[in-house]
Amino acid sequence: MRLGTVRVDEGRLAAVERDGLWYALDVPEGPEGTALEAVLAAGAEETRRLAASATRKLQDAVPVAPLRPGKIVAIGLNYLDHIREAGMEKPERPLMFAKFPSSVIGPGEPIVLDEELTERVDWEVELAAVIGAPLRYASQAEALAGVAGYTVANDVSARDLQFSDGQWTRGKNLDTFCPLGPVVVTPDELGDPQSLALRTVVNGETVQDSSTAEMLFGVAELLSYCSRAFTLEPGDVVLTGTPWGCGEFMDPRRSLKPGDVVEVSVEGIGTLRNPVTGRR
Repeated sequence: MRLGTVRVDEGRLAAVERDGLWYALDVPEGPEGTALEAVLAAGAEETRRLAASATRKLQDAVPVAPLRPGKIVAIGLNYLDHIREAGMEKPERPLMFAKFPSSVIGPGEPIVLDEELTERVDWEVELAAVIGAPLRYASQAEALAGVAGYTVANDVSARDLQFSDGQWTRGKNLDTFCPLGPVVVTPDELGDPQSLALRTVVNGETVQDSSTAEMLFGVAELLSYCSRAFTLEPGDVVLTGTPWGCGEFMDPRRSLKPGDVVEVSVEGIGTLRNPVTGRR
C-alpha cells in the first residue's frame, strides 16, 4: 500500500494512492484532519482494511508531509561508501542523533536557507522507517515487524554549524531541514529494505547514486539498537543514514543555494522534490 497525507479543499486527509489517484481513508478526524499516524498505529490488518474500503476519490489532492513524527532518530556514518568518501573510521556502534519534528516539510515545500547563519548546506538522501508499534528491548525480528512503512527523507545539514558547534543539534535542525515524503509504502509492498536504490539529483545532475546494501548497520539492527535505549513509539521516524555523494566531501566542495532544486529518491517509494530558497 502507498499511504500519505494530502491537502484538499476540506483540509488535510489521510489517503491511499492507487494508480496515481488518491482516495480518502475513512477514519475519525482530529482538529487538523485525519492523522496518518493513527492509521498506521492501528496495525497492518486494520490499515489494509481501511485502504481496501477507500472509495472516495479526492480531486486536486496535493501530497504534503505524510506525518508529523513524535520524534525523529537519525543515524550518522552508516554507509560504507560515505565513510570512505569522508575518510573516517567505521563506527563500532550506530551513531545516533535527533532531528526536531519542527524541521519537517513535505513535497514541494521550500528548503529555506538563512545565508547569514550558514553557508555550507548539504543534501542527504535517506531511507526512513516509520514505526507502527511500540518497540522496547526488541529483537531484530521484532523491530522489523514493528515497522509500519518506509518513506523518503532528506537529512539537510548545515555543515559549517555541524562541525563548528562540536555536536550536531543546531546544524541538523534548522527549520525546513527534514523533508519527508511523498508517500509511506508498507513493508509488504516495498520488500527487502536492504536492497533499494537511492539517488539524489540537484538541478538535474545526479550527485548520489547508491543502494541500501551499503549500510553498515541494517534497518533491523538499527531499530533493535535504538529500542534498547528508549521506546520507539507509533509515528516515530528513524532515518537510516546517507550514502556517498554529499556536497561537503566533493572537490571542490558544493553547497545548496537559493534557486536550486533537490530531488531525493528511494526505489519503490518515489521522489521527494524540494526547491531551495533564501530567508524572506
